[in-house]
Amino acid sequence: MTTEAQLRKAASGLPEVTEGTHFGMVAFNVRGKGFASVTKDGKVQLQVSDDVVESTLAAHPSAERLIRMGQQIGVRIPLADINGKDLNALVRAAWSHRAPKRLAAALADVDAGQVPAHSDLPPAIGKPATRALLGAGLVTLDDVAQRSEAELLALHGVGPKAVRILAAALAERGKSLGWRP
Repeated sequence: MTTEAQLRKAASGLPEVTEGTHFGMVAFNVRGKGFASVTKDGKVQLQVSDDVVESTLAAHPSAERLIRMGQQIGVRIPLADINGKDLNALVRAAWSHRAPKRLAAALADVDAGQVPAHSDLPPAIGKPATRALLGAGLVTLDDVAQRSEAELLALHGVGPKAVRILAAALAERGKSLGWRP
């Protein structure tokens, strides 16, 4: 069973995501394209590819097709009927389906363990924290400096130790968390 807060965390941890409303529902967008929303009765609506729709329908009996103007655009499932791991995977699939190709490819590279050559994130933060930061579009220490400690800790994979290491690396450059250029 998951909650709207878990959906928000999964969606906001992805690059260039904004939260807003769509027809009165909480909705998440990537570069202006909606990929996830929550109905007032607690169902998450995800715009995903047809193969993801089919696998979701097979795995979750309460899931249903999301149809707009006669076209299948995704899947709808009660938040209470899906576990956190499955929700995270579906949110990521929806984001990848709607994100610009280059942005989606960059995240796929991060998932495959490829760190961009221009990244100056300290290796001491660990692989989970590095993946979380890169997955959120934070590639350099300057990117990290623009976030607060709370924002960093909200990313799955970033813990207090990683934040301490990042803060120390920023201090060496005369910067701190929450710094704005």
